[in-house]
Amino acid sequence: MAGQYRLTDKLSFVIANDYRLLQVMSRFGIPLGFGEKSINEVCRQFGIDADTFLTVINYVKDGADNSPQRVERVKVDSVLAYLKRTHAYFLGYLFPNIRFLLLNAIDCSIQNELPFLVLKFFDEYVEEVRKHMEYEETTVYTYVEKLVGGEFVSIDSSHLLSRHHEAIESKLKELKNLFMQYYPQTDINEKLNAVIVSIYQAEEELSIHSMVEDNIFLPAVKCLEHQVKMNCPEVEKESDEMMTKEDQLSEREKEIVVCVAKGLSNKEIADKLCLSVNTVTTHRRNIARKLQIHSPAGITIYAIVNKLVTIDEVNI
Repeated sequence: MAGQYRLTDKLSFVIANDYRLLQVMSRFGIPLGFGEKSINEVCRQFGIDADTFLTVINYVKDGADNSPQRVERVKVDSVLAYLKRTHAYFLGYLFPNIRFLLLNAIDCSIQNELPFLVLKFFDEYVEEVRKHMEYEETTVYTYVEKLVGGEFVSIDSSHLLSRHHEAIESKLKELKNLFMQYYPQTDINEKLNAVIVSIYQAEEELSIHSMVEDNIFLPAVKCLEHQVKMNCPEVEKESDEMMTKEDQLSEREKEIVVCVAKGLSNKEIADKLCLSVNTVTTHRRNIARKLQIHSPAGITIYAIVNKLVTIDEVNI
């Protein structure tokens, strides 16, 4: 795509065009002083997967809509190292620095209780971020490290990444607005302005971090899961055995699938099959568990594909 960075571009040119990529570079473990070297040369020098680095910087530059993610070329362990360094940056540098600026910008005299409330708000926010990142480190990243090592664990990874990104970003925005709209000032406070600028920076960097997780890391993990599963025949065998023994639908359950595909409600199904509504509900719960399909539309597709109904019979 036109406008995308290439491996032959000089890294100095990339950084000069978008200062945000300086942080991306550092989180991949690339120090300053790279001279006139290309992206490919710098990545080779520091042992970094060049395709992964290129994918991330183009994503940060253009966003998801204008930078299609070729996750099949992304190395999951490289993105994982990047995300871990990002966590360390937030908790070890950025937030402590904002707190330092905050302490220097507000009046913490005993007579003034408002600054203590502001500090409490900020400290509680940072603790929430710390817990979120700790969850990712101990649960998500540990699981992904097992995948990188070739160990398949039967789990739905789509639920692994904690969905607290929006809440975290909104609280930081709330703190910024608190200062700009309601914090009493009698004169220009350059120190407080510096705090607000730092919060803007944190907002932007948190947004980039969560987007890289959601749009590069998670899809790449999904690809890796598939590869590892394909290399574990015993996993496939076990899955097939479970399907033949446990997960085959009974004749009654097939009847209910047909009814769902035809658009009948639980009560209508109960009346048609001479069952109670509770029994129908139980059957539908078991069908969802066995097939891992939870929507009527999905059940309908399953029924058509498996020739339980024809497309003319379904309620579209």
